[in-house]
Amino acid sequence: MAEIRFKKPIYPVSNSLRNYLRVTNREIDVPISYQDLTHANSTIALLDKKGKDTLWETMIYSESDRQFIHEGLRKVYAQLKVGGDTSVIDHLFIERVDYCLYANTHPFRIRIVNKLNDLFDYFYLKQTDASRVYGMELEHLLSPNKINYLVKGDTFMEEHIQGIPGDTFIHHYLMENTNYNPIRIAKEFVKFNERSLVQLLGDMRRDNFVVEIIPDFDELHFRLRSIDFDQECYEGSSRIYMPQYFKENNPIIDLGFKTMSPVLELQYQKEENECGFETE
Repeated sequence: MAEIRFKKPIYPVSNSLRNYLRVTNREIDVPISYQDLTHANSTIALLDKKGKDTLWETMIYSESDRQFIHEGLRKVYAQLKVGGDTSVIDHLFIERVDYCLYANTHPFRIRIVNKLNDLFDYFYLKQTDASRVYGMELEHLLSPNKINYLVKGDTFMEEHIQGIPGDTFIHHYLMENTNYNPIRIAKEFVKFNERSLVQLLGDMRRDNFVVEIIPDFDELHFRLRSIDFDQECYEGSSRIYMPQYFKENNPIIDLGFKTMSPVLELQYQKEENECGFETE
């Protein structure tokens, strides 16, 4: 079984990588930085719907800081979503800024709400880590998934990757719901496993990936997506980067053993290495 042995430090962005970010329009100017969000007067623990501590803290700012921070964050969101056109986000407001203590880059998670319909979205501000930059760029270039992120100096901004957390999917969808074609999940897990090995993104236990459920006529399709890009080759063992070696993922692995032959598994591995070309 795989196990993380080392705590990876944050690596600075080199001049050559910084030039690449400028050429690809990833490095931009925004009116707020990661450090601005650290100036809170106090924090309160964020609880989930069942009253359990989420290990995130909600930041409480003074009124003057709050106005500056919220306006800056709205402009960051405009850059991420619509190329900086703030005229189309006048009806959006920042509801909450949360801070995570345990992740490598100590991220801030921003919840932004649409006043017209109460729908909300998330995005993140983190400390810029070259490992995460490389990981997200490789995901953008080599996988079927497009990644939207921006950088300003030591501030890293990224949009929320939507999906059902892997642990929730395994417990509440995979083990309690039979209304799906199991081979579709097994197929996607094989592809995700291969993708994780090629890109060496992070430790792919079930809380570091999400599952998209896509209805299509009379069946459900699935896609597994990484949300962990920070490790990026730091550990010496390739097992760390492959979801098949984490016992927490065994329910999906067992599904593959029951539904998929070695020949079919090899087919899907080759498909993932052929730029994501798919067959049934």
